[in-house]
Amino acid sequence: MYKNISKFLIINVLVSAISMNSFAQTKHTSNGDIWLHYFGKNMLTKKLSFTFEGTFRFANGFSEKQQYFVRPSLDYQLTKHMVGSIGYSHYLTYVYGNPAINKIPIPENHLWLQAQFTHQFGDLKVTNRLRDEIRYVGVAVKDANGEYDIDRYVNRNRFRYMLLFNYPIIKDEKKATKLFGILGDEAFLNIGSIASTPNVDKNVGATLFNQNRLIGGFGYNFNPHNQVQLSFINQNIWNFSNTIEESNPTVRLSYYTNLSFAKKNKHT
Repeated sequence: MYKNISKFLIINVLVSAISMNSFAQTKHTSNGDIWLHYFGKNMLTKKLSFTFEGTFRFANGFSEKQQYFVRPSLDYQLTKHMVGSIGYSHYLTYVYGNPAINKIPIPENHLWLQAQFTHQFGDLKVTNRLRDEIRYVGVAVKDANGEYDIDRYVNRNRFRYMLLFNYPIIKDEKKATKLFGILGDEAFLNIGSIASTPNVDKNVGATLFNQNRLIGGFGYNFNPHNQVQLSFINQNIWNFSNTIEESNPTVRLSYYTNLSFAKKNKHT
């Protein structure tokens, strides 16, 4: 199993590196990003939970707004190792960087399904997350005055796969993890077919990869309900037509909460 995991990480790093040099017509740009991130899990019953996730992202330090999203979901513990989720996301991606991928801020709305598998191997926790996103992406079109506006929304499908390792570094006197390390990778893949009819929107990008993120960092548990993480992410983004590729060294600060509103069983 560990050999397969290592192969996945190596393949994604190589694909990102090869893609950077595969297309002479592609312009390459880099932005130093800062992401502020919140993730809150709220248990409603023993197996059903409501999750709310939100982030605000900046490019080139705090000098440019990059993106924000909000992402609520309902999650259900299907088996000991598997959680299934259904959710919605709203994004707004701003104009940033040079050259910029967008002409004006671009809105997106997603409906998505997810399966997350978690396994424990001694102290090592391994998470595999698969998500299928049905995306409705705003398309900017120039009007008669030369100004851009959102003319319509098109459907684009994206599949995401994340592999994440979590390993404790410091435990307290009760053997509960306080400080831990994280390492992983997430691949965003364009899926679908390219429209062959003239003047019909294409629903898949020119590249297989929409994004790739190599992730490493540390987390600290204040208590069972509150956690903070500091991560470094090497983010690669390919625009829809593969004319611009971003390679963004990113610092992400995350705050996690884990609360329960489920009724406790009373024992007499």
